[in-house]
Amino acid sequence: MKKFKIPLFLQILIALILAVVYGLFFGEHVIYVSWLGDLFMRALKMIMVPLILTSIVSGVANMGGNDNLGRLGLKTMAYYTMTSVFAIVTGLFFVNIIKPGKGADLGFVSEVAGLSEAQDSFGTTLLKIIPENFFEALTTGNMLSIIFFAIIFGFFITKVPEKPRLQLTGFFNASFEVMMKVTQFIIKFTPLGIFGIVAKVISEQDDLVALAARLGLYMLVVIIGLTFHGLVTLPLIVRFIGKANPFKHLWGMRNALITAFSTSSSGATLSLTIDNVRNNSGVSNKISSFTLPLGATVNMDGTALYELVVAMFIAQAYGVEMSLGAQIIAVVTALLASIGAAGIPMAGLVMISVVLTAMGLPLEGLGLILAVDRILDMFRTTINVWSDSCAAVVIAKSEGETLKV
Repeated sequence: MKKFKIPLFLQILIALILAVVYGLFFGEHVIYVSWLGDLFMRALKMIMVPLILTSIVSGVANMGGNDNLGRLGLKTMAYYTMTSVFAIVTGLFFVNIIKPGKGADLGFVSEVAGLSEAQDSFGTTLLKIIPENFFEALTTGNMLSIIFFAIIFGFFITKVPEKPRLQLTGFFNASFEVMMKVTQFIIKFTPLGIFGIVAKVISEQDDLVALAARLGLYMLVVIIGLTFHGLVTLPLIVRFIGKANPFKHLWGMRNALITAFSTSSSGATLSLTIDNVRNNSGVSNKISSFTLPLGATVNMDGTALYELVVAMFIAQAYGVEMSLGAQIIAVVTALLASIGAAGIPMAGLVMISVVLTAMGLPLEGLGLILAVDRILDMFRTTINVWSDSCAAVVIAKSEGETLKV
């Protein structure tokens, strides 16, 4: 008799529902289950750096030359820039139509601790892409530096004589496959991890009803904008530019997307994203191992849309009229900030503060939205990961690959 097995997606969904119930009704006892989430996040973070290093070195080394790397890099950055602009314009449209900041209660402004220290590091981010000490970058998890070194190392593997080239390429290919096996083992514990994470997040929300009444319209605008970008804009790009079936791809990404929603971390979800894109959508290792780690670090469609909505919400709350020129400046600043802020502590708030400064808006306004930032972070991270996966499909199809979607 064949043993019945519940699909992983269904297990994760059940865990998510149970976590919400537990967080709402047994919040004072969340300490008994939150450790499950802590362990799961530690496991995901444990494999993140070796996975990114081995996948990019392997991917670049297998491309085989300057032309392939240059072409793939250009396509990847063009896609990320295009989708980020679409996301920002979508947010701009909905925030101007619905105007959630009109009549907002300014009495709920809270202090944003540590923002000035984090913002000081923004100007030097691009410089720090080149690490002074690669091993320090590994231990601190500086993703931009790790990615830069991995691309350089993988590229120069193709320039050495055949024997060491084959040895090094084989070593990194094998290391990457081992990391994917570790990933698949950790994935088995996803339902338990998500239960612990979500139960803790729900239990930490003081008064969800009052919060929804105060910031409900603002939250609605962010969620509508993200939903439109995720279910309309990106599927259209996958369908008409990538010539693939976007909803078949979406179904194939279900485990990674629910994990992204629960963990609020593109980096921590990266291992599942690579697994789903390779095994369910059929994208090759060459494409997925280059585009996905890069996307998890620099492609932030959901965050770019979110930061623009926050800026406009604060402008409306403080009664500042935004001209068309000021809104265009906001779009450009949001785009540049979303690309340049990777690896900065408190990256989301730093990015928003850069946009606010460019628009001449008070930074204290950030305190208005802090209460719901963690909840909305779950939604925007899901869109970030979904966009990364769509990039892999579109670029794979443009390279002539035959996919499962």
